[in-house]
Amino acid sequence: MRQESSDTLVTLSLALSSVMLGEMWEIEQLAGLEASESTPESICASVAKMFQARETEVALLELSGNLPTFLYPAELKTAGAIPLSSSAVAARTAQTKQAELFNGFTQVKHFSVFELVKLGNTGLDEQVIQKLMSAPVLATNGAVVGVIQVSRKAPRPAAAGPDFTSDDLRKLESVARFVGKSPAKGRGIAPVSG
Repeated sequence: MRQESSDTLVTLSLALSSVMLGEMWEIEQLAGLEASESTPESICASVAKMFQARETEVALLELSGNLPTFLYPAELKTAGAIPLSSSAVAARTAQTKQAELFNGFTQVKHFSVFELVKLGNTGLDEQVIQKLMSAPVLATNGAVVGVIQVSRKAPRPAAAGPDFTSDDLRKLESVARFVGKSPAKGRGIAPVSG
């Protein structure tokens, strides 16, 4: 019986190591970005590849005072800011410092005004966010400096692709930690003082 328990632990350890190595490789893809290349655009492009999402399905917001504002996609930079006191998912993520996953996002109270902004030349005007993951970007001192989100858009839930998993959410949290702690210049995310 003792040998069986030991074999199970070794098998579990190997399985966990394999998963962790895969996740670390993906995070290293982000780490491989040169400081001069480490922009909101390049970070979001890497995250989109990581989650097999379109680049227009990734958002990076910076916490500026009490307002999360979009750094990416570029089209949302001028669309306005989200009051931190609102019920918007990005605001809640910044307030609670907790990552969240929604595979039925159309049922969640959120600021849909941002979904009306045409992003790039994608022709996705009829696309709405069906699934969403949101994670806080934390500085090394633990202060919230932003939020990163990955979504799946489609005209209806069945067309939105696979559900996000708890492993996906953990991976996004790892990415958010990397983004918050990376010293790269030009990113636009910096701890809010005060």
